[in-house]
Amino acid sequence: MKYFLQCGDREVEVELVERLGRLEVTVDGEPLEMEHHEIDRLGQVVIQQGPDAYAVSVEGDEHMAHVTLAGHVYSFAMEDERERAAHLAERAARGGGGPLKAVMPGFVAEVRVQPGDAVAEGDALLVLEAMKMQNEIQAPADGVVESVAVEAGQAVAAGEVLLVLRGTEA
Repeated sequence: MKYFLQCGDREVEVELVERLGRLEVTVDGEPLEMEHHEIDRLGQVVIQQGPDAYAVSVEGDEHMAHVTLAGHVYSFAMEDERERAAHLAERAARGGGGPLKAVMPGFVAEVRVQPGDAVAEGDALLVLEAMKMQNEIQAPADGVVESVAVEAGQAVAAGEVLLVLRGTEA
């Protein structure tokens, strides 16, 4: 199964295949030689890569994970290949428009657009701070900002609408 992980402005494609009881991991098409061992059922895992071992703590669900490694927390928004295809089809059907929602709880550090602004795919719309990391929320497609539902300094929950885009008509 393929998964798409987003951490800040970086996205990676991870493929997991279980063969003969062994997990094969590929990251952006490159095999990753590693072993993992669950320490408990609370998300504590040891990852061994060659002679190096790392203790990590994993919290979250199938859409969002927070991984603690050496005291640093990394937050990942995730979708599998079926979800990715459905989301792409949904965005294409509405011309890239629609609500943009927070994928994690946090607070709005900065709003960079206002209603009526034309945006291009990849433009920074706002900055959401979560788990001490600032995540730039980018336009998924060309469009116009229809409304902004948040303001700087506001706390938001996962799934809360941040703003609404109107897609460009073909």
